[in-house]
Amino acid sequence: MSVVQTVRKEAVRDGYGRGLVALGREHEEVVALDADLADSTRSAWFGKEFPERFFQMGIAEQDMLVTAAGLAHAGMVPFASSFAIFVQRGWEQMRNSVARQNLPVKLVGSHGGLMTGQDGSSAHALEDVGIFRNLPNMAVFVPADSVEAEKAVQALYDHKGPAYMRTTRASVPVIHGDDHTVELGRFRTERDGDDVALFACGPMVANANIAADMLEKEGVSVRVVNASSIRPLDHATVEKAARDCGAIVTAEDHFITGALGSAVAESLAEHHPAVLERIGVRDIFTTSGTPEELYERFGLNPHHVVEAAQRAMRRK
Repeated sequence: MSVVQTVRKEAVRDGYGRGLVALGREHEEVVALDADLADSTRSAWFGKEFPERFFQMGIAEQDMLVTAAGLAHAGMVPFASSFAIFVQRGWEQMRNSVARQNLPVKLVGSHGGLMTGQDGSSAHALEDVGIFRNLPNMAVFVPADSVEAEKAVQALYDHKGPAYMRTTRASVPVIHGDDHTVELGRFRTERDGDDVALFACGPMVANANIAADMLEKEGVSVRVVNASSIRPLDHATVEKAARDCGAIVTAEDHFITGALGSAVAESLAEHHPAVLERIGVRDIFTTSGTPEELYERFGLNPHHVVEAAQRAMRRK
């Protein structure tokens, strides 16, 4: 696994689109559904190559998920997609029709987090990871870049139960090489250190790497962990960081409760306590703006991660 030092950027959703097409070429039982947003989610790429296996459900997210459950009962492996803010309309169907029966429906929420930018507060999905993480049998994955999203499609297929993956509309740095691998339940340590550990998911992995560069210039030994697999969580890597570093920072483009920060806090409480600082949107609805403006306003930029790391180290 390699970490790429590059300025190339690409939307995470593009990786999903490529991965879905590649999976469809290998497995005839893979089907795709979308709720009127196929061009935006990139499931249209699958529909163009496999029109007989693509189902455009219209603006009907609940119907899409019930249909996906039926297709799964018939032996298909459905990938259903819409915007992350809209798939939440189908939470009850995901709970009762999919997760309760442990069906292999893979739900993909595009346009997640503050990366949706100018669309405003009503479109900023900042709770999606948390609400799907709460469902039994669910795997939850938040890829750091388009390469990881593309690789994750195969991992979601291999997972025999239901899953949720979040992607972005905005282009984010491509930090992984083509040899990158994805395994649900396993984090990736992208650089090692023993003063403080930064656990990040989604676009915040790139920001954590920038923050690590800033801290290392001050003589701080920084561990950066790509924590894309929110569920199942890699408890062993969390515990190792707690023992080795004693200070941990989580960073995510999500409300501060329910997702990565909460999962790591629970793991620390149950396995090996350590000082924890969490980066995320704190108990407030957001506003319209560019992703860059919103990351600064709501405390998600690299210098915010640096400040959190410094607080954590002072508390050790």
